[in-house]
Amino acid sequence: MSFFVSDAMAAAETTSGVPGFDSFIFVGLLFVIFYFMIIRPQSKRQKEQRNMVAEVGKGDEVVTNGGLVGKVVKAGDTYLGLELAAGVEVNVQRNAISQVLPKGTLKSL
Repeated sequence: MSFFVSDAMAAAETTSGVPGFDSFIFVGLLFVIFYFMIIRPQSKRQKEQRNMVAEVGKGDEVVTNGGLVGKVVKAGDTYLGLELAAGVEVNVQRNAISQVLPKGTLKSL
């Protein structure tokens, strides 16, 4: 029976390689997957949002994060003047713009 034990010990010795190398590869692969599935698309969306907000100017039709829809009548560095209806104007921060609508969407203003 002692010859079974020596075979088991020999098998254990031959399969061991660099300790922890398999787990290092797994962690590296996991990071690469997270980068391409989560980090990269999120940073791309943030860049597109930043560019869109920076390009908003007078005459653009926009939607705010709160759901207000209006036409930009004043454009400053940090605030925009939105005309929601005839004679109704509100000031919003540029960062509150969530979407720029195509021209002519708001025909009632």
